[in-house]
Amino acid sequence: MSLEDEYIRIIFGLKLKQIRTERNLSLFGLAKLSGLSKSYLNEIEKGKKYPKTDKILLLSESLDVPYDHLVSLKLDKNLAPIGEILQSKILKEIPLELFGIKENNLIDIVANAPAKVNAFISTIIKIAQNYNLSRESFFLASLRSYQEAHNNYFEEIENDVEKFAKAYHIDLSKRITSIDLEEILIEEFGYKINMDEIEKHKNLDELRNIFIPSKNILLIDKNISEAQKTFIYAKEIAYNFLNIDDRLYTFPWIKFDSFDQVLNNFIASYFAGALIIPRKNLTEKLTNLFSLEEWKPLKLHQIIKHFNCSQETFYQRLTNILPKFFNIKNLFFLRFTHQEGSPEFRLNKELHITQQQTPHANRKNEHYCRRWISIKTIQDLEKTDKSRPTFGIQISSYVNQKNEYLVLSSATQDPFKKDISRSVSIGMLLSPHLKSKINFLNEDTFPKKLVGVTCETCAVENCKERAANATSLQKKNKYNDIAKTVDNIIKSYS
Repeated sequence: MSLEDEYIRIIFGLKLKQIRTERNLSLFGLAKLSGLSKSYLNEIEKGKKYPKTDKILLLSESLDVPYDHLVSLKLDKNLAPIGEILQSKILKEIPLELFGIKENNLIDIVANAPAKVNAFISTIIKIAQNYNLSRESFFLASLRSYQEAHNNYFEEIENDVEKFAKAYHIDLSKRITSIDLEEILIEEFGYKINMDEIEKHKNLDELRNIFIPSKNILLIDKNISEAQKTFIYAKEIAYNFLNIDDRLYTFPWIKFDSFDQVLNNFIASYFAGALIIPRKNLTEKLTNLFSLEEWKPLKLHQIIKHFNCSQETFYQRLTNILPKFFNIKNLFFLRFTHQEGSPEFRLNKELHITQQQTPHANRKNEHYCRRWISIKTIQDLEKTDKSRPTFGIQISSYVNQKNEYLVLSSATQDPFKKDISRSVSIGMLLSPHLKSKINFLNEDTFPKKLVGVTCETCAVENCKERAANATSLQKKNKYNDIAKTVDNIIKSYS
C-alpha cells in the first residue's frame, strides 16, 4: 500500500480515537452504538483498516459528527504535528536509530499513544529545522517541547514548593535568602558547604557549583552573587525534597548521561524559581502593575528587586505565571549572548508558548536583526561600565507579517565569562486580549520598530542597523523570477 494510503488510514484512526475518547466512550461502547465489532473498530483506530462509506456513515451517526469531518485530513491543534511529520520526509532524513527508535515501529507508537507522542513529534520537526542534529540538541529540544506542551506551567511542582515552605516554616511572602536555605541543607539533609575548592582550579572558572554525592559535599564558587547562591541552594533542596537521584552534579552542567537527567535538572530549576519567586506573590504584584493607568518602569524594577533573583530567573518565571494566571499564552522567551567586539550575537536559549514565533536559533551563521530590543540592550550595556543592567522595551513589528509583539529586555554582564554580555527578553503578542490585561498599553505607549529576522532574509529597505546584505532574500527572489519566466515560456507554447 502507498504511503499516501497509509497516511489516510492513520489520520482517520487518530481522529476516530480522539472523538471517541472525548465522548467518554470505550471501544465496547462504540461497538454497541454503531453495530460494528470491537475488534474491527480497534483495527481502524490503529490505522490498519479504513472503513467503507457505509461504515463511516454509521460512525458519523453514532458519534454525532459530520461525515465530512471524519474523512477530512485536516487535524486539530493537538494532532497537527503528527500529521505534519507523517506527510514530511523527516522520518527518512533523521537517524531515529540514534535514539533507539525503528522507523517501522513509529507509526504504531503514534497510533497507540498520540497524546504522549505529540511532544516527541514536535521535537523532531524542530531539530530538523535547526539543521544540526546532535544528542544534546535532541534532548534540549525534547525538554522545550515538554515545556511548551504544558504552557510552561507545572502545578505539581508549584504545590510541592508550597508543601516544602509549610513543612519548613518558610514565609513565601517575604524575600528568600541563601541563609534561610543553607540552614535547611545542613541541618535537614546533612550537607557540607565548601567555598574554597573550586577557586583552586583555574579551569573551573565557569562553574558555579559541584555536588559530590558520596560525601554530600556542595562546592560553591565564593565569587557568586547572593541571588546565584540562593538559586543553587534552592535547586539542591529540590533534589532532596523531591527525592530525585538521577541528577546532574554541576551548574552549569557540563555533561549528561540521559534525558532523565536533563528533565530532572529542569524540574529542580523550576522548583528553585517557584520558591524564590512564589506564584501568589508575583501574581499579586503583576496584577497591580498591569492595573496602572501609565507605564512606570520603576515599578517593574521594584518588583524584580523584591525577589532575591537574577534578571534571567525573573524573566523565565514570567513565562510560568503569565500563561496560567493572566491567560497571556502567545509569548516567547529569548536569551542572547555576545562577546564584546564580535559581529556575532548568539541565541542560545528560547521558549515559545502556543505559537512558534520568530526568531529561532539558526545554524546558517546569519546575522540576527540589529533592530531587536534584545540586541540593543546588549549594545547599550557595552557602552557603560557594565556594573548595572540595562533595560529596554519596544513594540516589534515584523516586516511582511501582521503580528506585532510587546518585548521587554534586560542585559547584564556574564559574571563567569570575560567580555561576554547577555540579554534576556520576553515578547507578548500584541492583541486585544493583551490590551485588556495591561491597562497602560496603548498605541503610543512604547516605541514601535519595524524588524526582520536575520539581515540575510530581511526586506526592510534603507536599514541603518543592517549588519549584512539580504543575500538569502535576493537569492530567493532571483529564483522566484526565474520560475515565473519559465512558467510563462511553458504557457506560451501550450
